Amino acid sequence: MRTKIGIQGIIGSFHHQVAQDYFYQNVEVDECLSFEELVSNLLTGKSDQAVMAIENSIAGPIIPNYALIDKYNLHIIGEHYLSIHQNLMALKGQKLEDIQEVHSHPMALLQCMEFLKKYPNIKIVEDKDTAETARRIQRNQFKGIAAIASKTAAEMYDLEILAPEIQTIKDNMTRFVILKKENSFVNEDEINRASIKFELNHKRGSLATILNVMSDCNLNLTKIQSLPKIETPWKYSFFVDVTFEKYDDYAKAKSLINIMAEYFKVLGEYKNTKPQ
Repeated sequence: MRTKIGIQGIIGSFHHQVAQDYFYQNVEVDECLSFEELVSNLLTGKSDQAVMAIENSIAGPIIPNYALIDKYNLHIIGEHYLSIHQNLMALKGQKLEDIQEVHSHPMALLQCMEFLKKYPNIKIVEDKDTAETARRIQRNQFKGIAAIASKTAAEMYDLEILAPEIQTIKDNMTRFVILKKENSFVNEDEINRASIKFELNHKRGSLATILNVMSDCNLNLTKIQSLPKIETPWKYSFFVDVTFEKYDDYAKAKSLINIMAEYFKVLGEYKNTKPQ
């Protein structure tokens, strides 16, 4: 029985490409049109694991996804980086000057904003998924409407690329995390990256003290993201990613932070796969 992988979007989306790359080509996917549905299907067992975009090199972190992982106690068991190439596509036979609206996922639109600014007369419409937008244009034969999606989506849904590689920065990369409902055992000698969450009191220098602990324990801080605690005004949670060479160094830092922080949680311990 094949493992079913939850993806945000449909076949032809970037999440689908990551599922194929990470789990290899022969993978069964559970198509979800929102991250909330993705999480729900993982929790109910409809999917065994899930792929979730977490940050982009142009648009930055996808903050609501950090909150979803934390709220539902999901476990990060791996990561994958994908080079993102955005393309403007429409029904065959149309030209760029025929386009009145551009539809795509908000993140894709944000990644292509410099290109879109050149065409102020084109209406920008946020949609649920890049590939699903492309498929809908083909199914309904929508003229005057273009999608922003991958080259694979254009080929799969028989659309013509009117403008290739329209992302603002050509070296555009998205980091995806692999999620499970329960944690997976990974040998300590394979673990060199961790995602953690902690909360601190209002004492001056409390965050600096934690960061010093990380430095003293030879951890490399690769990301820090603060999120406000809705139920406690002016109090924040910190989501942090660290890399390290020795698991013992990380274990020492983890034990110290657990003592110093008001709240501490491990979101995942896994292998760092960031391209060099």
